[in-house]
Amino acid sequence: MNPTNGYFIVSLDFELFWGVFDVKKLKDYKRNIENVRVVIPRLLELADKYNIKLSFATIGFLFAKNKQELLESIPDIKPTYDNQNFDPYRLIESIGIDESADPYHYANSLIKLIQENGNHEIACHTFSHYYVNEAGQTTEQFEEDLKAALAIAKKNQVTLKSIVFPRNQINESCLEICKKYGITNFRGTEKHWMFDTQNTKKLESPAHKAFRLLDTYINLSGYNTYSLSNVKNYSGIVSISSSKFFRPYSKVLAFLEPMRISRIKKGMTHAAKNNEVYHIWWHPHNFGDNTEANFKNLEQLFKHYKSLNQQYNFSNETMGELAEIIKTG
Repeated sequence: MNPTNGYFIVSLDFELFWGVFDVKKLKDYKRNIENVRVVIPRLLELADKYNIKLSFATIGFLFAKNKQELLESIPDIKPTYDNQNFDPYRLIESIGIDESADPYHYANSLIKLIQENGNHEIACHTFSHYYVNEAGQTTEQFEEDLKAALAIAKKNQVTLKSIVFPRNQINESCLEICKKYGITNFRGTEKHWMFDTQNTKKLESPAHKAFRLLDTYINLSGYNTYSLSNVKNYSGIVSISSSKFFRPYSKVLAFLEPMRISRIKKGMTHAAKNNEVYHIWWHPHNFGDNTEANFKNLEQLFKHYKSLNQQYNFSNETMGELAEIIKTG
C-alpha cells in the first residue's frame, strides 16, 4: 500500500467513573466526572467546526438506561481477578437507579447525543472496563464480556467495529476473540518500552511513569507515526496504534504547556509530510477540570490539522474507517 496522504486519528476512552474506580475515590474526582456532561457536547461542537471525526470507545455499562437494564445485561461468567480491587461488579449494588440519580455511572443520553450527531464513531471499550492482562481473568471471561458489550450496543442501534482495551492492555488471544465477533481493529500502543502494557506492574512503576511524563514534553520515544503498509495485522484485526496520549492541562506544569503542544504538532506535521498516521487519545473526564485550558489546547491541534490538511492533504478518519481503508487497499 502506497498512500498519497497521511491520517489524523482521534480516539477517546469514554468510561465515566468506571474507568478510574480502582485508582480514585469518587468524592475526590466528582468534578471531573460531572463535567463530562459539559465536555462531550463541546467536543462534538469543536470537532464538527474543524470537520474532525472522533472515535468514542465506550464502556458497555454506560449504555444501560437504569440499574435494572444493567443487571439484565451482565454476563453469567464474570472476571475473577486475583486483585479484587479491579472488579467493577462489586460496586453495582451501591450505584444509583438511573442516569438522573447517578450521573457518574450511566451515560445513555450522552451516547444518544453522539449518535444523533452522525459524524463520529462509537467504539467498544469492553463491557466492564475489562483488564485482559491482569492475573486471574481468563479468555473465556473476556469473550463473555465482549458479547455483553456487543449486545447492549446493538440494543441501542450501535454496531461496534473498533475496540480500545482498558489501560491499553493488549492480549493476542483476546484479539482472536474480537475478530470472531466482527471487530476489525484495535488501538495498539507505541512501540517504545515505556508503553509496554504486558507487564502491568512494571508499567506502573515510578521509573516508567517518570519517563512517560518526560516524554510528554521532550521527544524521547519518537513521533510514533507509521505508514499504512506497516500496520500490524493480527489474522484480520489491525492495530491502529497510538502516537501520543493527550495529557490534560496541569496548573503545576503550565510553564511547560507550549512544549507539550509543540511536541504533538511536530508529530502531526511529520505524519502529514510522510503520508503516515498520527493517533492521539485521552478520556473525556481528563477535560473535566481546567476545561477551558484543555479546550484551548485542543483547538490549537485542530487548527494545525486544518493547516496540514490544506497543505499536505492530511486526512481524518475514525478508527473503523481507517481499518476499512487498510482492508480494501
